[in-house]
Amino acid sequence: MASPHISAALEAARAATDIIRKAYRGNFSVEYKADASPVTEVDVAAERAIKAALRARFPDYGFYGEETGRDIAAGSEYLWLVDPIDGTKAFVRGYPIFSVQIALMRGSELIMGVSCAPCWNEGLGEVAWAERGAGAWRGLLETPLADYERLRVSTIDQLGKATLSTGNLATLARAPQWLELGRLIPQLHRIRGYGDFVHYHYLAAGKLDAVVESDVNILDIAALAVIVEEAGGRFTDLNGRPPSLETRTVLATNGKLHEAFAGLAL
Repeated sequence: MASPHISAALEAARAATDIIRKAYRGNFSVEYKADASPVTEVDVAAERAIKAALRARFPDYGFYGEETGRDIAAGSEYLWLVDPIDGTKAFVRGYPIFSVQIALMRGSELIMGVSCAPCWNEGLGEVAWAERGAGAWRGLLETPLADYERLRVSTIDQLGKATLSTGNLATLARAPQWLELGRLIPQLHRIRGYGDFVHYHYLAAGKLDAVVESDVNILDIAALAVIVEEAGGRFTDLNGRPPSLETRTVLATNGKLHEAFAGLAL
């Protein structure tokens, strides 16, 4: 049984999905932010739909969105963290590696996350969700929650049997720790670069064993952090700190391999 928080987040994700699917591979305006990242009218419309859906259920909670910024409710310990289209570059170019990310923070703790990929799986969509103490779950977008599968990370505990996925490595590539990553790579069974929501869903499902990223925003990974941890994994920044509003790097593993990547600390 989904909690009121999960139900609200899933409803908001579906509202955004309706907007995204209608626009996908169609005509829409694209602008560029100061950091040269794209934003579309679809991003903005999807975020507004998410905000409206969440506010209808929880009017006193704060809201922090990728496109509309922070709207901190006075006195509320709850804050929604939302990226309406994480992977806008993929959305603009017409390939389906993008997702709707909705997480909930209570105080400084992430307590719930929904990661919805509207056009993944040949358009069937995929949703992963998790809540503290309730496990992590995944299913197709229109599948009843009762039919979702429980996610569990792998039990691999040796680098020689492990698969690592990487993404957004610009900062790490400019740091001395790049050499440490180069030292680790030959020890691994396999390295991949799935990126965005994909490698976190795969990690939570036990299909790979570690993820390293160095240029992220908390809105990109807040929901995914809860999903990975509730699947039995560990999710920190490269310095071993738990996710926070200031997080910019990620080391996510099945837990057993976390210390093997400690040399990547920035």
